[in-house]
Amino acid sequence: MALIAIAGFQHETNTFAPGRAGLAEFEMADSWPALLTGAAVIEGTRGMNLPIAGFAAAASRDPEVILLPILWCAAEPSGPVTDEAFDSIVGRILAGIRSAAPVDAIYLDLHGAMVTESLEDGEGALLHRLRDMVGPDLPVVVSLDLHANLSAEMVRHASAICIYRTYPHLDMAETGVRAFGALRAQLGGQRPAMAFRQAPYLVPLHAQHTGTEPARSLYAGLVALGDDGAPHAELALGFTAADIADAGPAVVTHAPSQDQAEQMADVALADMLAAEPRFDCLLLSPGSALARALAAPPGRPVVIADVQDNPGAGGTSDTTGLLRALIDQRATGVILGLMHDPDIAEAAHRSGIGETISGAMGGRSGLPGDQPYEGLFRVEALSDGHCRYTGEMYCGGTAMLGPSAALSVIEGSCDIRVVVTSIRIQCLDRALFTHFGLMPEAARIVCVKSTAHFRADFEPLAQEILLVEAPGAFPCVLADVSYKRLRPGVRLGPTTAPLNT
Repeated sequence: MALIAIAGFQHETNTFAPGRAGLAEFEMADSWPALLTGAAVIEGTRGMNLPIAGFAAAASRDPEVILLPILWCAAEPSGPVTDEAFDSIVGRILAGIRSAAPVDAIYLDLHGAMVTESLEDGEGALLHRLRDMVGPDLPVVVSLDLHANLSAEMVRHASAICIYRTYPHLDMAETGVRAFGALRAQLGGQRPAMAFRQAPYLVPLHAQHTGTEPARSLYAGLVALGDDGAPHAELALGFTAADIADAGPAVVTHAPSQDQAEQMADVALADMLAAEPRFDCLLLSPGSALARALAAPPGRPVVIADVQDNPGAGGTSDTTGLLRALIDQRATGVILGLMHDPDIAEAAHRSGIGETISGAMGGRSGLPGDQPYEGLFRVEALSDGHCRYTGEMYCGGTAMLGPSAALSVIEGSCDIRVVVTSIRIQCLDRALFTHFGLMPEAARIVCVKSTAHFRADFEPLAQEILLVEAPGAFPCVLADVSYKRLRPGVRLGPTTAPLNT
């Protein structure tokens, strides 16, 4: 029998965003469960589209394996993880493994883009501390997000790495299954050779959608190189809102020999370089997007994505640029979500359904060019914020929105309804509207604060999807970003010149 310790610690860090992720943020439930320990790691994630759930499900079908769950937690993307939270959670994971020793292998469900107050590479530091404790030979397999900023430190200390291959991330649990296969193959003592390459350019997240080119072909090419065993290749497209040396796309390959791993890595890097000019990074102004949406024929809705105010990438989810454009255009048949504003949500709950409230909505990010919208709102619906997801990506999970409300904007001839929440949550599932009685398929325009995850549930109903450039803490126009820590020579998107450092 093989004893495998499993744990998870996930955070996608936006170094340009306000706020910090402290212990409280990892202990609370949001789109994902609250911090779990012991047997609750498996029970509390069972059936969900999470890597650790996929790993545990695969392991349960193997009679030769026993799992030792230690801890799993995640926090909504934000500014850096506090040193206190990092040291505390890593310390608990290491203590759990140490107390169970000897274990035969370790699996970690990580993100790959964690930055702390003191560390650029949180996952690399975690793996380094783990190796110092367990030694160089124990199988340590990790799964990472497609937006991971892969580092040499991660590759050095992991014995295999598996990475999501879809954006929206529909294959998180499937990646956990692949990680179990990679770990199971090492229980006999044979560790694959690994090679690592970084591409010299950044890809904005809105251009990383794997349903379109060139990302679709890049991931298809991984399978051609080798899949689900030795050899196999993994590609991360990177998280551009982390101002660190290792930000950007990278590939890691696994093979029986170092020469084969290096050759595979060279092929994958060549494919990435060839793909660079094909990434479409175009964004529309809110006015241009609305002109197209309002001119669209009746029938299916136009979906407009406020890509730079995505809380799933560290945005505040409260900027008002798109909302103001809608009001200026006197738009009708509009639903917008999710606006993070605990004060307005509380006022709606105090007043009740059908009442009119006044106040300042959103605009508290402090970002240049963004201000609260002062107005009148009619309370259409109220909720305690427990919203069951129905879409493919998070189906089986429950969003924790906090006290929340659907409000109608009262201004002129506008017909705009806004879902307001007390907890930051990315608008990536139709249930976040239908929970309040708002039907996206019946709307003329659906506005979502999301970058690409919304596509899984909203694209099937849309006649067109438009991506807009409005103020937000998640920068997508990379040429305007003041990077200070990128490694020399990295191009800020496929069409810009190298950064001078």
